[in-house]
Amino acid sequence: MSQPQRPLSGSPQRPLSGSPLWEVFVRSRRGLSHTHAGSLHAPDAHMALRNARDLYTRRQEGVSIWVVRAGDVVASSPDEKDAFFDPAGDKPYRHPTFYEVPDEVQHL
Repeated sequence: MSQPQRPLSGSPQRPLSGSPLWEVFVRSRRGLSHTHAGSLHAPDAHMALRNARDLYTRRQEGVSIWVVRAGDVVASSPDEKDAFFDPAGDKPYRHPTFYEVPDEVQHL
């Protein structure tokens, strides 16, 4: 009879330390917005930020990092996209075709 396998140390499904999962967003020098870089486990926000710096910006490719507890992220469902985004369709004034952007505006 075989023994049940134990999860490896640091397994992403269930960390042995019991630390919560954090989502990491990095703003690079080239861009203006933060992009999702990955996830990590850490006991608190301060340690998550330090670990994210060490893990995702080793080559100094970032100028800003956000860490968000994965349990605090709220997202819409792709399966409900039609019902969720339909209310914006009947408001044409929200479309950028109604506005003229001055030439001196660089980032909008």
